[in-house]
Amino acid sequence: MKGRPAMTKHRSIGVIGAGHVGSHVAAALVTGGVCRDLILIDTDGPKAEAQAADLRDLAALCPRRVDVRAGGYGDLRDAGLVFISASGPIFQEDRLEELDTSLDTMDEIIPQLSGCGFGGILAAITNPVDLVALYLHKKLGWPRRRILGSGTLLDSARLRGAVARRLDTAPASVAGYVLGEHGDSQLAAWSTVTVGGIPLDRCAPPDFPRQDITRRVRTAGWDIVLGKGSTEFGIGTAAARLARAILEDQGEILPVSALLEGEYGRRGLCAGVPCRLGTGGVEEILPLDLPAEEAARFGASCDALEAVIQRKGDRFQ
Repeated sequence: MKGRPAMTKHRSIGVIGAGHVGSHVAAALVTGGVCRDLILIDTDGPKAEAQAADLRDLAALCPRRVDVRAGGYGDLRDAGLVFISASGPIFQEDRLEELDTSLDTMDEIIPQLSGCGFGGILAAITNPVDLVALYLHKKLGWPRRRILGSGTLLDSARLRGAVARRLDTAPASVAGYVLGEHGDSQLAAWSTVTVGGIPLDRCAPPDFPRQDITRRVRTAGWDIVLGKGSTEFGIGTAAARLARAILEDQGEILPVSALLEGEYGRRGLCAGVPCRLGTGGVEEILPLDLPAEEAARFGASCDALEAVIQRKGDRFQ
């Protein structure tokens, strides 16, 4: 692989939507020192200003300088990366039920993004993230590498964490992917799971509770919402990880929602798959040689997304 620069010149990140999720994305970016400038945009201007002030207090206690301010779309012109976390007022157990409200929110944002001169990478967090990412592709018409969704990045982290807890090992020693929809039809690809580079089949006991872990990973977000009203910390840290991979041009491989154009036998939809990320955004979609059963389940997850696209008809034209 070619040599890579240590840091891209674009150290500015924008976060559109300064609510629960957006503010925690911003906090993770500040504590990690991921960017040099952080711009918060929200339809509620005083809230964005207050969040920025609170984050400046946080930044004053962090080792790396991050300048935080509330701003407008014109401030995104030189940003290397923008996150969209804005959404409507509803939160449903089935994320697909949030689609109409989320797309209405995107309709307010898209003209602003189109006209502000932003030339960086756009990352959607708003649910249902795979369909929101596709909608942004359809309406903005940018090169596919420039738009992605957080996809199954957090789901994969939940899978790795659950396996690590069962085996009493560090999550960093566990690798593996959740694929497809960031939602009910997602696939925990157990064939990809390794511990210390060793396939799970060779290091886990025969009664290892795969089905229970799969279920818990799939419902984890809703379980958290029922307990506290929203998810924040996990997605915030996941976004910071994604941002670092892009801004630092690391070439890191992460499972994000990318527009498929023939990969995995699918075309014209976004789904969570392993992607190599860099300053160009999605620089490569990596193929996985899935066993037949997992390949079929990934296909079923894509079918579920396509069924929604077909039901919405003109909205995705």
